[in-house]
Amino acid sequence: MTDIETPARATADDIKRFEANLQNEVDGGALYRLLADAEDNPNLKEIFHKIAASEDRHRALWEQKLREAGANIPNFSPTRRVRVLGWLARRFGTGAISPIVARMEMDATGMYDNQPEAVDAGLPAEEQSHARLFREISRSGRGAASATNIATIEGRHRGGTGNALRAAVLGVNDGLVSNLSLVLGVAGASPGRDFVLLAGIASWLAGAFSMAMGEWISVQSSRESFARQIAVEREELELMPEEEEAELTLIYQAKGFSRDEAKTLAARIVSNKDTALDTLAREELGMSPDEAGDPYIAAATSFGSFTVGAIIPVLPWLFAGGFPAIALSAVLAGLALFAVGAITTLFTGIGVFFSGARQLVVGLGLAAITFGTGKVIGATTGL
Repeated sequence: MTDIETPARATADDIKRFEANLQNEVDGGALYRLLADAEDNPNLKEIFHKIAASEDRHRALWEQKLREAGANIPNFSPTRRVRVLGWLARRFGTGAISPIVARMEMDATGMYDNQPEAVDAGLPAEEQSHARLFREISRSGRGAASATNIATIEGRHRGGTGNALRAAVLGVNDGLVSNLSLVLGVAGASPGRDFVLLAGIASWLAGAFSMAMGEWISVQSSRESFARQIAVEREELELMPEEEEAELTLIYQAKGFSRDEAKTLAARIVSNKDTALDTLAREELGMSPDEAGDPYIAAATSFGSFTVGAIIPVLPWLFAGGFPAIALSAVLAGLALFAVGAITTLFTGIGVFFSGARQLVVGLGLAAITFGTGKVIGATTGL
């Protein structure tokens, strides 16, 4: 006689989990129906109805699990949060709340990863698909009306040069403000030129290495995460090409194509295995392999930009000490602060003088606080 393995009976904790999952799916289905009712764009209306139908399938799964556990099926209603979001969608349009819903979907992508019943039914992949799809809806602002809008969206995402310049300016500013504050804070206690110089150099190196390490970890983690997601996309493309094609169809509908246009474009992309993976990465994950960056270049750039700012307040202490060095540090740093503020107008569009003066006042104000603190400490400790 052979032993027949029977499924483990659901525990009280399992039943509570099934009920919580059921409430989430009730909320999801209700929310997307409310969005569909509030949406005028027929492409988006169809997408919302399809997502709602998917949430209904998830709901049916948890109702089934509760029945199998011998538990009553609660008569859940949508939560107040969902009702409020539905009201806002009717009052202000679905575009007004799309960032909120996108954030909700992103938060929900991992909720089923450790639930075996959900994994067996493929729910984690569907939740991730919903998050990617709604991120595209949110990104394109209620769905673009033409290919021109799509080109604008894609162009905006590829603005890497501007982002690199912004990061470099912020790195210089971090080094400048932090080391100016430290140098003047230590100088306020009057411990002697050598001590101030040592503190300034140590702070510069510590800050630059910390920034470089943080940037390396950030970029490397992004690369590893992207590689993992690409592997998942590759497997899904090989095993479930029809589902990937359907997902791309919805994404292109969200971008403004008609259903037939989106379906034709998605079918053409998926049929070409050489380009399908790259397109799926761009459309579903929101980035291309080239955008992940090199962690070593990122770390070196971060170290260099921080160094440019941090070394300025230290330079006078190489040749002088006391009040002349303090005054010269403040003057050089003030000029650099004004320059950094002026450069930021490339991103903000604010007047050069206003932006530079604001940066100057804030930076020197912070340094004055640390200088005064150093004075007080120096006076009380007898340095």
